[in-house]
Amino acid sequence: MIRAEGLSFSYPAGEVFCQLNLEISAGEVLALVGPNGCGKSTFLKLLRGVLKPSAGQVFWEGRPVSSLSRREMAQRVAVVAQSHEIFFAYTVRELVAMGRYPHCSLWGGLSRADHERIEQVLEMTDIVHLATRPATDLSGGELQRVMLARALVQQTDVLLLDEATSHLDLIHRLTMSDLLQKLNREQGTTIVQVLHDLDLAAQTSHRVLMFSATGAVAAIGAPGEVLTADNIRSVFGVEVEVGVSPVSGVARIFPIRPARSRF
Repeated sequence: MIRAEGLSFSYPAGEVFCQLNLEISAGEVLALVGPNGCGKSTFLKLLRGVLKPSAGQVFWEGRPVSSLSRREMAQRVAVVAQSHEIFFAYTVRELVAMGRYPHCSLWGGLSRADHERIEQVLEMTDIVHLATRPATDLSGGELQRVMLARALVQQTDVLLLDEATSHLDLIHRLTMSDLLQKLNREQGTTIVQVLHDLDLAAQTSHRVLMFSATGAVAAIGAPGEVLTADNIRSVFGVEVEVGVSPVSGVARIFPIRPARSRF
């Protein structure tokens, strides 16, 4: 579905990726993990054509991402960014409704079906009680749930999530993770998400892509193959114990200490 071929990218401070090749299959859940500054968010921007690579290309179903208009891309992929700036006091319902606009005709407004979908997603994401509140008045966690709702109301085949659950409290993080897994399981939604929670990456992903600090691919594969003590020590500089959850049967990571002193 999405293919990166020979992808390279550089900031003025230096190169992030060099000749990266990757294929993301339809219906896959791929977690991106790695140290701060390794290029995870940059990679998501390259995938959807917000940034232009210095070499190589990204293809969506065989089409170069550069050939897709913003409207075409918005019909294919919904994005939840790492942080959000809201400059106008839109209500939560108005902000969520913006996710339907890529599917509206140029001269038409929202249909009855659009409004029904909006109300459904407000309930799914537990923000019905916030619907009439100005988005500028929300806490970080509340706003994150609103932006997740806006992405879900877009009804795309692909979700790109950049630490989408990082600001959520425990109950909403678990609820949103369950919802994303349900979308993948029942609707075949492809999900590529940046995660710092390695336990969550192990629990929710088909594959994990681990970047080194320099943006190189340190490991890619099934969670149990990638999230090993050796890989985590090498990439994150942390000694860990890797066990298995007695409930889910997937890997659990227990940090022990830094692999080397930083002081």
